[in-house]
Amino acid sequence: MKTLIVITGPTAVGKTALCLELAEYFGIPIINADSRQIFRELKIGTAAPTEEQLRRVRHYFVGTLGLEDYYSASLFEQQVMELLGQLFQTSDYALMSGGSMMYIDAVCNGIDDIPTVDDDTRSTMKRRLAEEGLEALCEELRQLDPEHYAIVDRRNPRRVVHALEICHMTGLPYSSFRTSAHKPRPFNIKKIGLTLPREQLYERINMRVDQMMAHGLLDEARQLLPHRHLNALNTVGYKEMFAYLDGTWTLPEAVERMKGNTRRYARKQLTWFKKDTQVKWFSTDDKDNIIKYIQAVD
Repeated sequence: MKTLIVITGPTAVGKTALCLELAEYFGIPIINADSRQIFRELKIGTAAPTEEQLRRVRHYFVGTLGLEDYYSASLFEQQVMELLGQLFQTSDYALMSGGSMMYIDAVCNGIDDIPTVDDDTRSTMKRRLAEEGLEALCEELRQLDPEHYAIVDRRNPRRVVHALEICHMTGLPYSSFRTSAHKPRPFNIKKIGLTLPREQLYERINMRVDQMMAHGLLDEARQLLPHRHLNALNTVGYKEMFAYLDGTWTLPEAVERMKGNTRRYARKQLTWFKKDTQVKWFSTDDKDNIIKYIQAVD
């Protein structure tokens, strides 16, 4: 049976290096499951694959969208499922890797069939958010869909606005589309989680932040400053650099905040992945046993 290999784990654990080796071993491309690396303008701050790595192995969903382009986990599911149909025609294996938990879940388990928002509704709600503010839209969501209002992150404008978009476009509560039904997949899935001792992971995170700064993260953030209102830039790394550019923090303070927030995000990722009993955990440098596990017949 065809097998989708899923490599996951916290940021900076070493997914990229391992996936390059696995992709070359099996002769397959890498499907990138990172909700920020898909935007072409976000290279340094997302630790996107380098030009050399992109030449070494073909990657999908890296740098394919502009910052203003709409995207979602639902679209990712749809496009990856179409791609897998093509890849499995020439190989028994496909490889997907990333740290975006919702994107990985969307492909492995499916996501609710929520209607795609039309351009007019999206433009209207974007304008209303700017004119009326998030608090007013939260109150409207409370009236139109109290069930979803009770569980939504009301500090996240993207989630509040998206729920209202569906309410207005369909005339139905957003919660009515959320069934959380598991979708069967016509292929086997082997989920592999990479792990390191916490002290070593934190050290790698700190080193990665220092490397980003050395490679020009501050200049990248300065160029992106006019777009800071976009959800894609509500991201660790850019937020701290924007705070420095605003004069809120000194540059050393912003860098230390970025390291701390990245460590916090890594803990959040681990908490999410540890709940998934289908994940088989390996040390980052245990490539030989990982390959044996992939090739083992269940």
